[in-house]
Amino acid sequence: MPPNLTGYYRFVSQENMDNYLRALDINVVLRKLVCLLKPDKEIIHTGDHMVIRTITSLRDYVMDFDLGVQFEEDLGPVDGRKCQTTVSWDGDQLVCEQLGEKRNRGWRHWLEGDQLHLRMTAEDEVCVQVFQKVK
Repeated sequence: MPPNLTGYYRFVSQENMDNYLRALDINVVLRKLVCLLKPDKEIIHTGDHMVIRTITSLRDYVMDFDLGVQFEEDLGPVDGRKCQTTVSWDGDQLVCEQLGEKRNRGWRHWLEGDQLHLRMTAEDEVCVQVFQKVK
């Protein structure tokens, strides 16, 4: 049975965000700003329904979805694109596939103890973030 990811997680670290954003064609000014942000994550996981809030001082981003059901995701706040998105479990990892203009776009969330890991991909770039569970 997959883990329940419900909780509030504080930003700990990230690697390769600038190159990941460059792969999404984000302009240099916005890339520099985003790289300075330290987002928190709030996850509400109830059965096959999830809400994932990414919380920053600049803007929040909310994903509200049912597991295994494809939906149109409006990534306008991120890079101005729309994707056909499906989120499902692969063992103990929550996997998101975002089909659209960019090849190999998506992410994975998994727990290691009280830490939430996020691996985001776009084209050939990979960004990894780590968050610490606080409640």
